[in-house]
Amino acid sequence: MSKRLGNDFQSAVTEAHRAIHTNDLAWLKKLLDEYPALLSWEGDDRHQSLLKMATGAYGDAFGAEREHWFTRAASAELLLEKRAVVQPEVAEGILRSRAVGLLHLFERKGLLPRTLMFRVALGQLDAVRALLAEHSYDVTALSDACMCACRYEQEAIASLLLERTIALDPALGKRIDETTDRLAFVTFFIEKQSLDFDHTRAGGLWRAFVIGHVVRSLHDLDLAAFVNMLQRERWLLGDDYIWFQHDLIGKATLDRQRVPLIRALFDRDPAILHRRPPPVSEAIASALTYSVTDLIPLLTRIWPMPDDLPHASGMGELARVQKWFDASGAPALGDLSKHYPSTSPHWQQHDDLRWGPRTVQHVLDFALAFAVINRHFEVADFLLAHGANINTNWNSHEPASILHHLVFLPDSYPSMQYLIDRGIDMNIVDYRWNSNAAGWARYGNNDETMAKWLEAAATARS
Repeated sequence: MSKRLGNDFQSAVTEAHRAIHTNDLAWLKKLLDEYPALLSWEGDDRHQSLLKMATGAYGDAFGAEREHWFTRAASAELLLEKRAVVQPEVAEGILRSRAVGLLHLFERKGLLPRTLMFRVALGQLDAVRALLAEHSYDVTALSDACMCACRYEQEAIASLLLERTIALDPALGKRIDETTDRLAFVTFFIEKQSLDFDHTRAGGLWRAFVIGHVVRSLHDLDLAAFVNMLQRERWLLGDDYIWFQHDLIGKATLDRQRVPLIRALFDRDPAILHRRPPPVSEAIASALTYSVTDLIPLLTRIWPMPDDLPHASGMGELARVQKWFDASGAPALGDLSKHYPSTSPHWQQHDDLRWGPRTVQHVLDFALAFAVINRHFEVADFLLAHGANINTNWNSHEPASILHHLVFLPDSYPSMQYLIDRGIDMNIVDYRWNSNAAGWARYGNNDETMAKWLEAAATARS
């Protein structure tokens, strides 16, 4: 039918993406032979280029297991053998995602530039020394390269770059020596969670070190250390670090145990409370996604509560929900661009759920998810009676189901029971691992008790 309609190339793109995702090299090779234009195709609003698809990672891809989860090295190698066009941003994306195996593949193919960052990531100490001898790098370039070395756990290279940075900035060396030793300074950044922020905006290695400690205290739920850092380093609360205050708030929307730390941040009057307009954010939607509603009274001091169906549902405001339906019970949403997810900067740029152009159904399904996650079951019942799909493939990041998402939330049994009682298909599998919710509980969340509970519920219902 696609061929008769004349859009067989677009169908080939879709099939090629599917072949890459499922590691079906034979099918991918057949498509490339039939449609050689796939090799030079640069992508469109719906699909990435094939090489970007094969090398792009949704999450951090450091380590062989995570790289296997998030990238498709065999497909990338086949595309390179077929002489696929390599867009410049492909290599940069690999560098950001820390996909070491792909970096080495591209290096073997001669496709990586001989720049300091790539030599650092590859762990080529002699090449780094040679570049340092050939070029004059400023403090910013050396600091960024040092952070890159830490991200890739290249301790010797990071130490070399730190000494070069100190040679240009002796005050940095003095601060480090007064606080810790230089090896400990490097190993702090190499350790997990100490680079969980945009270090390029930190303002140098010392301030990155301070910010790293604040981030670590947030992850460790160490309120005393968190408050101590904010009181001692008052610059963290200023206008130049609104981006960091915003980042801390975003991290808190993922875990309700972090709410007291954000309350302590707000008690110290950070600049983000006074910025008008405030930075664009979907912190409120994230808090609803992860059931961190204790944070919302703080968030609404900065951002107004959006007036749309999903947010009304997540807050359990049935009267507000009902106003989005006409007298016959049909959705009357008006301009879809005014409803989440169309208002989301992330969902505007990424089609993580592969839904395509926004529809009324998408808004209804987001609203249902927010209602169920936050235990507003009366609202959820209303939405199900008015068109929401209990078997939607909604998930927080990639296609799965609401049940998959609930597996990772604390105290989520009532919400899971609600979905089970309302007849959700418990055999829905996710996009990446082809696993049902019980599988996510067992292998993703290491919760055998929950996995057995879900399996027992499926058996009892059948």
